[in-house]
Amino acid sequence: MMVWYAYVGWFFAGAFLVNAIPHVVQGVCGNRFQTPFASPRGIGESSAVLNVIWGFINLAIGGVLLQSFLPERWPPPWTLCVAALTGALAMALYLANYFGKVRNAAPHP
Repeated sequence: MMVWYAYVGWFFAGAFLVNAIPHVVQGVCGNRFQTPFASPRGIGESSAVLNVIWGFINLAIGGVLLQSFLPERWPPPWTLCVAALTGALAMALYLANYFGKVRNAAPHP
């Protein structure tokens, strides 16, 4: 059995890895998209380049979290995979709800 904080680490790794997807995809497609650096924060849109950078920062954080709590045996225990998938699902549902509201709202100046 793994220590409890390994599950927390993999949960957040899944969340960061899922958060990378919309930023990298929108950036690579050349589209502006919301980031924490936009004005207003999280509602305004940032450049495609900033989205690619933000997406890769999320990928790096997710990768570091996975590596930091990597078990000695491979493949990792299914319980760690469930923790990562739970974090990924939680973040995906949050982002779908949040970005759905932001992108369907009236445009901001």
